[in-house]
Amino acid sequence: VQRGADPSIINLLLETFELDPIDLYEVDGPINLTRLMAIYSAENRADLKDAPFTSQTPPQLKGVDSPDEFFAQIRANDVLLHHPYQSFRPVIKFIQLASEDPHVLAIKITLYRTSKDSPIVRALMRAAQNGKQVTAMVELKARFDEENNIAWAKAMEEEGVHVVYGLVGLKTHSKLAFVVRREADGIRRYVHLGTGNYNEVTARIYTDVGLLTANPEIGEDAGKIFNLLTGMSQFPGLTHLMMAPFGLDEGFIKRIDRLTALAKKQKRAQAQANGNAVEMTPPRIIAKMNALLDPGIIKALYKASQAGVQIDLIVRGMCALRPGVPGLSDNIRIRSIIGRFLEHSRVYYFAGGGDEEVLCGSADWMPRNFYRRVEVIFPVLDPALRERMKRELLLAALEDNMKARELLPDGTHRRVMRG
Repeated sequence: VQRGADPSIINLLLETFELDPIDLYEVDGPINLTRLMAIYSAENRADLKDAPFTSQTPPQLKGVDSPDEFFAQIRANDVLLHHPYQSFRPVIKFIQLASEDPHVLAIKITLYRTSKDSPIVRALMRAAQNGKQVTAMVELKARFDEENNIAWAKAMEEEGVHVVYGLVGLKTHSKLAFVVRREADGIRRYVHLGTGNYNEVTARIYTDVGLLTANPEIGEDAGKIFNLLTGMSQFPGLTHLMMAPFGLDEGFIKRIDRLTALAKKQKRAQAQANGNAVEMTPPRIIAKMNALLDPGIIKALYKASQAGVQIDLIVRGMCALRPGVPGLSDNIRIRSIIGRFLEHSRVYYFAGGGDEEVLCGSADWMPRNFYRRVEVIFPVLDPALRERMKRELLLAALEDNMKARELLPDGTHRRVMRG
């Protein structure tokens, strides 16, 4: 509540929600800052607003308007999309073209947040009208979007879309779309995986990553996930994708521990060198996320730091890890970037022993993502795209000296200075 609020209102809130006084937080200033967006929308002052930003279309999809051409491009090479710098339009087109393509047999998608006039949802309804098998996993408990999602779910059901509501007790937060297409050489699966919602409005102001792929093993994994979400199977195990709440935290900790063991091995080799110089590149972790709160991950990162793993974290919001504490987290550096676009992508980079791995997806390193939500993490398998991810999303963020702030050992932030 706002500091100085009427005690009778405070007591009413505590009694209504069965809370203790310790659960009450007093805030200096406005409580709901989203209301300020109404002022922004109503004020027609271009001089007070950012200049319009025009997203670019990836070269391989520019001018591609037919289903055959579009899917052929994805078959030829994975397509990486970095929003909002690259347009969200190819994601919309992926579903729209599939809805009209006579060779497409089925479309399946998870919907967490959608817009009020979603072209993707309308395309799903057209696909059902065209006789395709269409499944939409709609999350009715998406915070602030409950009413919108209920309305879309009813509209889709009326048009013949098979609408499901996920696993009992879990919020489905994954970003996954799946198209099954009959082609000359047989049935092929096409998949879109992302870090952001299927929402063309937020895609213009959130930084997110999406991948369009025809990789057969990823397609098989996606099919298994939808079978699980629709109640057709138990968790079957996956080849390339990782999924919460089915050991996603263990998958990340396993990678951290591997680099920790490698760093210890390097230290032993250096100790046995008797003073002779030994050229070794220390293992490295770079991770970009919205929040870092999971105790198991934090403990593993502290151990990795103590072993000599170099760790750079880009955490926009809440962070329970303290970097730069002598003897505990000397090799951990944390920064936050707040700029024109909301930093929303989750990207995880692990390097050591000559191997590099880049993972992306819907999950932050938080208990709610690991244990109370359905999340999907996917690998970037193409070496060129992997290098682009490292350079364009991670290293660029670590070099930012305009909007970045460093987290200090005492929990305060300091603006990164230029030069």
